[in-house]
Amino acid sequence: TGAISSLQRQMEIQESELRRIRSEKESLQKQLRVREVQLQAVSDKFCSLTEEQRQEEAVVAMEEENQNLQQVVTEQELRLAEQNQLISELQGTISQLQAEVVTTRLHLLEQKQAQRETQSQFEALQHTELQTRVALELISSKFERYRNKIIQATFSVEGIQDPQGELTDDEVLEAMQKLFNERTEFQQMLKNKSSR
Repeated sequence: TGAISSLQRQMEIQESELRRIRSEKESLQKQLRVREVQLQAVSDKFCSLTEEQRQEEAVVAMEEENQNLQQVVTEQELRLAEQNQLISELQGTISQLQAEVVTTRLHLLEQKQAQRETQSQFEALQHTELQTRVALELISSKFERYRNKIIQATFSVEGIQDPQGELTDDEVLEAMQKLFNERTEFQQMLKNKSSR
């Protein structure tokens, strides 16, 4: 937004300068027309004089005036050419600034769109994280209940000593393995006895 404001201020300055130069150009064109009217008036004046007066009085004055007017016209034309060149440059600068304003606005729109997409992705991730946490809590709760049932079933068997304090998973596994081995040995003994 700051870049756009800066570019717009530059455009306003350039347009103001362009208006000033155009005003000067119009003024120069008016002066040029006045000089042309003066030149025409001098020419008409000399046309109205008699042949003798024209020869005696007007030749030097007319040449001098003509030279002066020609010099003024040349200077005015040069200044007009310079003003036209400056106008052309200013119009080019204004066009460039307008293009930069459009480009900057497009970049801003792209950044806002990217920000909206990022926000949407962030919200989706938050939602997924929440669902994952709920699922994890549910699984943890089920696992803990299942573990408690295993501990209860393992240590409720006759001959198994009750646990002292909190059990680790390895201790539970060791107790189950011990129980399994004892039962296997017992079943083997029963088979041996029945075969005898």
